[in-house]
Amino acid sequence: MRYTARQIEDAARHFLTASGSDEYEADIVARHMLEANLRGHDSHGIGMTAMYADYLKKGQLKPNTPPTIEQDRGAVLQFNGNLGYGQRAGYEATKIAIERAKETGVCLYTIKHSCHLGRIGTYGEQAAAAGMVSIHFVNINQYDPLVAPYCGSAARFGTNPFCCAMPATDKHGPFILDFATSIVAMGKTRVAYLAKKPFDEPVMLTTEGVPTTDPSVMWHQPRGALMAFAKHKGSGLAFACELMAGLLSGGGTIQPGHSRDGSIVNNMTAFVIDPAVLTDMDFLKNEMDAMIDYVKSSPAPDPVNNPVLSPGEPERMRREDRLAHGVEISEGEALAIRRAAEGFGVPEEHLLPMPC
Repeated sequence: MRYTARQIEDAARHFLTASGSDEYEADIVARHMLEANLRGHDSHGIGMTAMYADYLKKGQLKPNTPPTIEQDRGAVLQFNGNLGYGQRAGYEATKIAIERAKETGVCLYTIKHSCHLGRIGTYGEQAAAAGMVSIHFVNINQYDPLVAPYCGSAARFGTNPFCCAMPATDKHGPFILDFATSIVAMGKTRVAYLAKKPFDEPVMLTTEGVPTTDPSVMWHQPRGALMAFAKHKGSGLAFACELMAGLLSGGGTIQPGHSRDGSIVNNMTAFVIDPAVLTDMDFLKNEMDAMIDYVKSSPAPDPVNNPVLSPGEPERMRREDRLAHGVEISEGEALAIRRAAEGFGVPEEHLLPMPC
């Protein structure tokens, strides 16, 4: 079934307010989830409410808990997410970092102990919209490892996202490179599992270390492992994210010396850079336009179905399409979203509709 942006945002907002968030927080988190759905990243969209409902009931997610500044050294800021909604922590910390970078030219900021930060590209887009360049490294605590290292069969990393963003030019939209260091995010296996659809290619390993397309290996015990993208390169970048985010934030890594309660707790180390302090902005925009045009001029064997695109462009295209035609959500996922909201007393008129 396809859902409109209004239906998704309304359902998300009512779940959030019913489960303890005030209107300010609900607006940030609901909008974040909706935009993830619109951009085609359903793994970080409204489907996350089922997991959040479980965390709320266990006290692993604390609504109406803003991030706090633990250290302020001018161009260096350190935040504690205090197990509040990561979408709020990420938005507020990035907003402050952008303002600081306008003063200092660059701001290194970290967030530790935040519940799930959501789609990291959101913060890259936030920085780019303010005319800034940003780089983000993220790791995961508390949750069991999900991604096997190259040549290994048992998981040792989280999905450890990486993001690099640059502002739009007069000709092209912002450059938003945002990906999990696994071939697919864990949330995409949830979407596929609930829709009862295999992947087109092996992206996971069975417990025996055999590559598979079956998402159920990630949702039954003993659990398999996700594969890092690009073999040793993706595995190495996952390792770098683990160290950059876990060590510099002070939040820790996923190594087994730390306790694990089964929830997603994120740490992030990020940089916001004002490009105007480094180069002439007319040069930057003209050079960026020329480079994007050059890359996109490479002949595509199938230009209709698989054109050459710039990072961030596929998300903008999907957003336009989904605003016009709706967001497809499987019946299994829609039911999980409804049950999460029903558990907090959301009335029927504000639940995600089910197909007749």
